Amino acid sequence: MWMVISDTHDNIEKVKKAVSIAKKRGVKTIFHCGDIVAPFVVPYFKDFELYMVFGNNDGEWLYLKEKAGDTIAKGPREITVDDYKVAMMHEPFLLEAIAKSGLYDFVFYGHTHEIDIREEGKALIVNPGEACGCLTGKATAVILDPSTKRWELIEL
Repeated sequence: MWMVISDTHDNIEKVKKAVSIAKKRGVKTIFHCGDIVAPFVVPYFKDFELYMVFGNNDGEWLYLKEKAGDTIAKGPREITVDDYKVAMMHEPFLLEAIAKSGLYDFVFYGHTHEIDIREEGKALIVNPGEACGCLTGKATAVILDPSTKRWELIEL
């Protein structure tokens, strides 16, 4: 199982809840689509295979990189996880072109704080909304079974 999360914006209470749910649900891999914000958030995800991209509000890039190592990179980022091709980004630059390219099984992004879960060709596009709940008042993440592309929006 995977979890897709974005825009945590230092909300440790919501990060702890997401991690707790992930552990209970058997999540092995977490994809964080940016706006972690402070480096002190990274260790909360230490028990998972972790992939992250920098967001526009991530100001301390050097220390985030020091804390996260190779788990974090500038987006768009292309990775292969469990034989699935994944494109990750924070801002949805070229989102539709990437999804329509046919190269990816999954395309994950954040930034808008708006939930967007849909299929485009063979790609499942997921923006899990905001984990912080600061703009919409609704803190969310997505749990995903990559083998079936079945997903569940969870509230934090």
